[in-house]
Amino acid sequence: MSRTKVVPIPVLGRHAVNAYLLLGRRPVIVDAGTPGSGRKIYDRITAHGVDPTDVSLIVLTHGHIDHFGSAAELHRLTGAPVAGHVADLGPYRTGRVREPYLPTGPMGRLMDRNKNLHVRAEPVEPGVLVSGRTSLEDFGIAGRIMPTPGHTAGSVSVLTDDGDLVAGDLIANSFMGLIPRRPANPPFHDDRRQNLASLRAMLALGPGALHVGHGTALDPDRVRRWAEREHDRLSRLDSAGRLSRRTPDTGRGSHR
Repeated sequence: MSRTKVVPIPVLGRHAVNAYLLLGRRPVIVDAGTPGSGRKIYDRITAHGVDPTDVSLIVLTHGHIDHFGSAAELHRLTGAPVAGHVADLGPYRTGRVREPYLPTGPMGRLMDRNKNLHVRAEPVEPGVLVSGRTSLEDFGIAGRIMPTPGHTAGSVSVLTDDGDLVAGDLIANSFMGLIPRRPANPPFHDDRRQNLASLRAMLALGPGALHVGHGTALDPDRVRRWAEREHDRLSRLDSAGRLSRRTPDTGRGSHR
């Protein structure tokens, strides 16, 4: 089978917010950007020589506004079904993210003040419900959707058979992509320990590159070294009772 090509589709800035186009036997879109960016993604797909009506699937990596904000619009423009994890159906169906956001550091606390992160997106009903590893073979891509919970309960990544991991917000470039090739937490995680476990599980599969929602592609070896340091840091925070996570039954943040 021919190689799957991973094409970044910048939605905001050069790499501040990314969607992705996967090119195999049929094209697949991963993520849908912020509200109102559906036409921009559509036009950029066209610029890559792809007929958007050939898109077979729109995969949402998680239920944050900068990743599913234009999913309903893209669905109308392309006719492609939307795939989302069952654990994030609440945000998809209501158009509202789970709040409060749980910042991972100063950047998250600053960004939490941005009113654009608290708006309501157009709701979308995923036609393909993900609950476990899901093959993309029927959609023309040699790869699979991999549940990677932690950033949100329903976060997923896409792993191609060629070893490219389209990782959503499992990891990011520092300062929302402003410092390229330097691994960092995104501004928010619902459960930092669980997200780190998901990241290490994906690294154990030997990906060749991590394509992220914020910034340029990251080198796996560099991410592994960062993950070791992050494990030690989170252990210290946990021991001090300073590690928060979202309580599943209430949706609110708590300490454990």
